[in-house]
Parts: sequence; C-alpha cells; structure tokens
Amino acid sequence: MESNEQIILKVNNLHTYFFTERGVAKAVNGVSFYVRGGETLAIVGESGCGKSVTALSIMKLVPSPPGKIVDGEIIFDDVDIVKLSEKEMRQIRGNRIGMVFQEPMTALNPVFKIGDQIAEVLLHHRKASKQDVQNKVIELLRKVGIPSPESRINDYPHQMSGGMRQRVIIAMALACNPKLILADEPTTALDVTIQAQILELMKELQENTGTAFILITHDLGVVAEMAERVIVMYAGRIVEASAVKDLFHNPLHPYTVGLMESVPSWSDTSGKKRLKAIPGIVPSLLALPSGCVFHDRCSKVFDRCKLEEPPLLEHDNSRLVRCWLYK
Repeated sequence: MESNEQIILKVNNLHTYFFTERGVAKAVNGVSFYVRGGETLAIVGESGCGKSVTALSIMKLVPSPPGKIVDGEIIFDDVDIVKLSEKEMRQIRGNRIGMVFQEPMTALNPVFKIGDQIAEVLLHHRKASKQDVQNKVIELLRKVGIPSPESRINDYPHQMSGGMRQRVIIAMALACNPKLILADEPTTALDVTIQAQILELMKELQENTGTAFILITHDLGVVAEMAERVIVMYAGRIVEASAVKDLFHNPLHPYTVGLMESVPSWSDTSGKKRLKAIPGIVPSLLALPSGCVFHDRCSKVFDRCKLEEPPLLEHDNSRLVRCWLYK
C-alpha cells in the first residue's frame, strides 16, 4: 500500500480553455493541488465550476477542438502528463489511472457484453491468456459485489440495473490495480440506497488496495463520508482548500458557507428551518466579472472585491482561501 505521505499527483497552475466562436471559456483557470497515495481528495462546487474538466485534463480527454490545456503541469509519478503523446497516455489510462464516469449507461458500450468490456482493459495492458483474463474478470465482478459473476459476464449493459452498471464501471477502473482513480459524480444517477452501497464499496476497495481517489461531486454528504481533504471550485478557480473536518466545522469562503447552508441539517429535527439558497447563478465563463468572480453573489462584498481578484491566501497554516476578508 502506498504511504499516505507520498505525493503521487501534483497539478501546478493548470489552465484548460475552450476556444469557441463566442470567445474563450476559461473552464480551469490556474488550478493547483496534490494527491497523496491512498487518500481521497474531494473536488466540490456547482455545475459549471470546472470540476469535471479538471478530471478530463488529468486523463487528457478534453475534447479538442475546442478544448485545450494551454498552460500548467500535471505531474504523475514524476512524469508531466501534459507533455505525453496520445500513444503514451494510452499506457496510463485504465492502467495506472482509472476513471469512474458519471453516467454508467453512456460509459459502457451497449452492443458489447460487460465481461468483454472489462476484458478489453486487461488485454490491452496485461499479457495473459484469454482464460486467465476471464477468471480475472469474474474475480473483479465478485469483488465489486455482483452476484453470480460467472453468468453475468455475458450480460449486456441494458440487462443490468443502474447500480450494477456502476459496479461494472468500478470493476473496469480497478482492473489493473491503478494508483489513482478519478470518480466523477459516481453516485448521481443512483437512488439513495444504492448510492450508500456504492460509497461503502469504494471505501472498502480503497482500504484493501491502497488506491487514491479524486472524488468529484456536488454532494457535501458524500464528501463527509468519503474524503480526507476537499477543494472548493468556483468559475474555474479554487476558492478554498482544507481538511474535510475543518471545512465542515468552520467554512471560510462565503461561497463555501453558501454551499453548507443549502444542505439540510440532521440537527434540525423540527424540519421548520428553511434552507438558504445562494443568490444568482454561476457567471458565464465567456464573460467573467472583474475582481473576485463571486462578488456579485456574495453577501460580504466590499469595494475591493469588485476591482481586484484575490489570490489564494494561506489561513491558519493549513488552509487556503481566495477571499479579501482574510488578507
């Protein structure tokens, strides 16, 4: 198992832009973070804040055109992924970095049996006989909790429930024992009972394999359940980075406070307390406001916020926050 102190991924000043007829959309705009071996880092924020594009950038799966990584480094095992060719990336994807996609029905090919789709990953990255690969596929399906895997390997995706399809995607991501798995909203399309089962499965697999996870979600309940550290993104920028327990105990950025206040509280047993919504909407990435990009939705805005964008400031030696309130 990897040491929790060993940094396996380091993203430095990443910029991923989309060049469109209407202008340049700065989907990821100067993002930096790291992941240690065996830990779970959560990336949270509203839709359109840059979470999924960050994950696609790490996998070099940003659709081009119109998307392009225009600046920055993605250092994985001491190699800059940004500089690798497509052929070199194919040796990393599915092998050393796995990905669990948001919607399993679109991530799986509907015309191939699920056993063949998992086997393809193994045949591409491992030298093994077809019988050994089939045995490995059955073992993987059993590991992710699919009953009667010997017969289910012949099922097509439409013959499985949403929860079962997501387990197949997780089995594919785990097939080659990767160091890192990117999980992009892995439970969004599932009901709460199946969601809990999938999260428990991911935790159990992580404990057994030592794989690190980047968990991309808008669900703070999932963050509390799964992650050790969390990054909050807004309009392509990191606005706060913290240990999960610190973030829940004392959120710093007004945007993070707004996210926390929009989540139902278990302590509110009466059910009479109204949830607060963050006013306004996420700004268009084609026309970001001047100064702090959150200022037109912020309850604590003052003049400097409208004129100057705050840097990512260190707070209490262990937290980062992009807000002039902490300067």
